[in-house]
Amino acid sequence: MARRIATTRTTRLARILGAGLVAVSTAFAPALAQNGGGSATPAAPDLVSKACQPGASAGTEASPLPHVAAALAQRKTLRILALGAAPGRVGARGGYTAVIEGMLERAIKDVDVVMINRGVSGELAANAAHRMRNEVALEQPDLVLWQVGTNDALAYVPAADFAAVVKEQIDWLKAHNVDVVLVGLQFAKEMLRDAHYVEVREALRKVAAQENVVVIGFVEAV
Repeated sequence: MARRIATTRTTRLARILGAGLVAVSTAFAPALAQNGGGSATPAAPDLVSKACQPGASAGTEASPLPHVAAALAQRKTLRILALGAAPGRVGARGGYTAVIEGMLERAIKDVDVVMINRGVSGELAANAAHRMRNEVALEQPDLVLWQVGTNDALAYVPAADFAAVVKEQIDWLKAHNVDVVLVGLQFAKEMLRDAHYVEVREALRKVAAQENVVVIGFVEAV
């Protein structure tokens, strides 16, 4: 029974994350409409941080996903590197990234989506950032999907240090022509009473707004 509950929860998390990624991929990739590959779907307000939705004041002059748009227009292939806490497997094949891959390929027609899962359970942002640079060099993704913040909040990493790591890594990815979508903190109601959890969550949103990157809420308090 416990295993069934865990599998159901993981499936739901994957679907929520996949839906959010579909929304931002289509909303911020105008090349899709130009090439007949699906329609532009506005980012869902309950999945994407308001600071990072189309029309937000921060960085509206530039698309948050220029390399995704270029990949879709030029190659019809999208390579996504998934990092952060691994939420487990869904079913017998591929895990949660396979769910996301299937959702994207159904939503964005005639595009080959390649999901590369390098998630490590319990990993802090600083460790993930160091490992990410090697993975980017090896896998050459167009987009990094980075689930980050939950473990730092639980480990009481200072919010300022956490924010500095995330900002530095976003800047590094931009310099290496890789887009990034951040996945927010996993949520449990009791965490709302933890001031540090809330501080880390807000630090992530602030960095995302400043850097003009998208945040997808991963069953997160909004």
